[in-house]
Amino acid sequence: MELLSGGVFTPVLAAAAAVLLTLLLFSIVPFFTDYIRKWKIMMPIPGIGPNIPLLGNSLMLKPGGGDFFKQIIEYSEVLRHIPLIKLWLGPIPFLVGYHAETLEPLLSSSKHMDKSFAYKFLHPWLGLGLLTSTGEKWRIRRKMITPTFHFAILSEFLEVMNEQSKVLVEKLNSRAGKGSFNCFMDVTLCALDIICETAMGRKIQAQSNSDSDYIKAIYEMSDLIHRRQKMPWLWPDFIYHKLNAGKRHNKNLNILHSFTDQTILERAQELKNAKAKAEKGDDNDSGEAKQTKKRRAFLDMLLEATDDAGNTLSHLDIREEVDTFMFEGHDTTAAALNWSLFLLGSHPDNQETVHKELDDIFGQSDRPATTDDLKNMKYLEAVIKEALRIYPSVPFFARTITEDCIINGYTIPKGVNAFIVPYALHRDPEYFPEPEEFKPERFFSENASGRNPYAYIPFSAGLRNCIGQRFALMEEKVVLSAILRNFTVKASQTREDICLVGELILRPQDGMWIELQKRKPNPAL
Repeated sequence: MELLSGGVFTPVLAAAAAVLLTLLLFSIVPFFTDYIRKWKIMMPIPGIGPNIPLLGNSLMLKPGGGDFFKQIIEYSEVLRHIPLIKLWLGPIPFLVGYHAETLEPLLSSSKHMDKSFAYKFLHPWLGLGLLTSTGEKWRIRRKMITPTFHFAILSEFLEVMNEQSKVLVEKLNSRAGKGSFNCFMDVTLCALDIICETAMGRKIQAQSNSDSDYIKAIYEMSDLIHRRQKMPWLWPDFIYHKLNAGKRHNKNLNILHSFTDQTILERAQELKNAKAKAEKGDDNDSGEAKQTKKRRAFLDMLLEATDDAGNTLSHLDIREEVDTFMFEGHDTTAAALNWSLFLLGSHPDNQETVHKELDDIFGQSDRPATTDDLKNMKYLEAVIKEALRIYPSVPFFARTITEDCIINGYTIPKGVNAFIVPYALHRDPEYFPEPEEFKPERFFSENASGRNPYAYIPFSAGLRNCIGQRFALMEEKVVLSAILRNFTVKASQTREDICLVGELILRPQDGMWIELQKRKPNPAL
């Protein structure tokens, strides 16, 4: 009791309080000093509304994906003449950019390559893989993984793409001639089947089992992350994990990581067994060894990858990249496929041109597509690129300015986040006259020649461009050609009917509604 009432305890408490206060000041003072510095330097840059200290513009931003996306696009349309605008998300400053000349010095630089603060909310799921890592780790990992996306290796994935496209066509056959239906999830599940088998060598049969826990976890996780990114009051982990959203986040995270972990262990053992059989010269086995050799997956190449020093990737390293490939590689592709179908269904003349090209390539044959066939799909490729211009799968992304610089005459302090909006960038009339019109011929080589390469960036640009863009374009050609060889598509919605939701992926709020009619054989073939 004496210690509590006086004696030596009071000085001890006072000393402890002084230490805590000092630590608090050391953490808070630099934060406020940096915050005020950025505020002052960025004052000349045009803003987009009341900027409340520490809260910034957060209170005026819409929480829903559709409303928030509309807000950003409206600002870009009204302020098209301004090279860049500022936006404060809580105490975090962002520059919103949608002009090629503004973005080129950022995206072409080897300095401003770090992803923005908002990507930290992907770390629990994706770790520090290619999408989220920075610095030397990113450079080493990119160098290790780039060879796995060589065209010769990608061609090994073609068989999977053809098989899953055939499953999709069989599903769509039951819809043909029966009026309008929502095709968005049918196409998305096809893309998920393709990415899961090519990434992990594992069939999940999403097209026939869309209720699996893994599939549900992917979609709910994406939604939870996007909502958290826009709400500063959900950023602290100690708050978020006590909320219902945080608990759902952790439940989904466990499902996703458990699935990937199990797959890595099983695949590693399969490859080990296959190698052992090969060393014994057991060539008569027609099972596991031959199947493993026949169907290589992205995961297999990660298990075998080494850096210049001969170091291999750890289990955690591999999980980071597989989860990243799964996250980035199915929703983005599925969105591009759906938007391509919608635009072709809205423009029958363009669709007729695609049909003619496919008839010239395949005739009346129902054979699967080959790599040579894909090279000949020139017009279909232009359609896909124009669809990605009008409806880029990733409507915006962000980088961090890593050192003070000058952009368009404005001084930009280190630590500011660059918020890049391809949806608005792709509508710059200087590079795309009549930007809302669907004109695939924009991407014929003779028309695209000389265009600023930073005016069209559906796969980002510069050193951190999307490593899987050739994989994506290959998949989109295979799936679309399979659908269009069998059906005529008619859109059941107009552009005005569709409410866009710009979250991690650009998608239609109420799905993609189309009608299908089975194509009749062309008597001229």
